[in-house]
Amino acid sequence: MMDYRTVFLPTAVLLLLSVCACAGGGADATPDAPPASPTRPAVAQEVSPTRLPEAPPPTDGTGPSAQVPADGSESAAPKALSGELVVSFDYERQSGAASNQYAVWIEDLDGNVVRTLYASRWTANGGYRTRPDSIARWVRRAGLANMTSAEIDAVSGATPRSGTVAYTWDLTDSDGNIVPPGDYVIFVEGTLRWRNFVLYSGSITLGVEPAIVHADAEFTYESDGRYAALTSDSGENGMIGPVTAVFTPNAGD
Repeated sequence: MMDYRTVFLPTAVLLLLSVCACAGGGADATPDAPPASPTRPAVAQEVSPTRLPEAPPPTDGTGPSAQVPADGSESAAPKALSGELVVSFDYERQSGAASNQYAVWIEDLDGNVVRTLYASRWTANGGYRTRPDSIARWVRRAGLANMTSAEIDAVSGATPRSGTVAYTWDLTDSDGNIVPPGDYVIFVEGTLRWRNFVLYSGSITLGVEPAIVHADAEFTYESDGRYAALTSDSGENGMIGPVTAVFTPNAGD
């Protein structure tokens, strides 16, 4: 006959162990929690920069160059022109009539006479009416017919002796104002004899740097019906020349 204790005892032990395991909350009895989702790195969002409204255009006629820099400093104003310009040449006094008349003057690039440095007194004091060919270019460009006696006296002078002559320009115009930096043209006109002339001209830049120019000469030979025209071999050609203009800015400017 089967011994029921042999079968029952192992089975009871197994059931008991199962019940104890459930009641004790063993680690093996709790199912594993689902794995957490991996943390995704934060993505930096690209932010559009704030667009500032454009500044309205200036209403005072100034352009971008007149704006104040972003650092708050003021824009550097161009330096005023300072120094002197000296026009010099050799002068040989001629004998006889209808000669020895000359003028020295400065023009801007638009052809305006800025300043007359010298004009022969005979022509300036009315001789141009008696002899219209006397330094006719200067008479016309300077508007001699409309100049006052004081203005004529300020620019005219006696005919010098033979030798080197020099005329200094203080960089002011006929009203006494300092001219702006830039390019100017030096002229020296001479009446060699009757309708025979020489015109020296040269452009020079006035600024912060020294400058020098050797003027070019243009001769005009023409008969007046009474006297023959001069030639390139005539002695009168040596009345004026060569002409040199030297600009020297003030030290430290």
